[in-house]
Amino acid sequence: MSAGAFPRFPRKLKLATVSLAGCFGCHMSFLDIDERLFELIERVELDRSPLTDIKQLGTCDIGLIEGGLCNAENVHVLREFRARCKTLVAVGACAINGGLPAQRNHLDLAGLLTEVYRSRAGMSAGSAIPNDPELPLPLNKVRPIHEVVQVDYFLPGCPPSAEAFWSFLNDLIAGRTPHLSGGLLRYD
Repeated sequence: MSAGAFPRFPRKLKLATVSLAGCFGCHMSFLDIDERLFELIERVELDRSPLTDIKQLGTCDIGLIEGGLCNAENVHVLREFRARCKTLVAVGACAINGGLPAQRNHLDLAGLLTEVYRSRAGMSAGSAIPNDPELPLPLNKVRPIHEVVQVDYFLPGCPPSAEAFWSFLNDLIAGRTPHLSGGLLRYD
């Protein structure tokens, strides 16, 4: 077992991940722990995650959630995730403060939708704002997840580095309060 590897415990913890309104960069950074994913799998069982393609979330010990809230579906997924995860971790700037998607917060949503779908140069006559009941309703403002549910831990960064993920998860899985030193934090 390499330095910094997980200690042996009798039961694997269940870990789930989800992405809301963001760029998926936090998940990519999580994958950048590379071969240490094999060590992680010795300690956790992955539930809903792009790594497993499991669509229905079971009860989990740890939930990693990236992205902010930009529509009603994001809010629904977040509440379901919170209800099923014992420990919820807001991962990255979008989950923690709305991140880049929140740049639209200073704009009027109706005006923005009109500009994008109806009055932008090159739009065909009769273009309309999508209004299909299958589309989630956009929120007036992009919100961080802690404004809707209780968050147990915050893993900052844009995105958090692979080393930050590794250190954070080592602490959490070992039952310690995660602590990240300044060198592990980055905002690219």
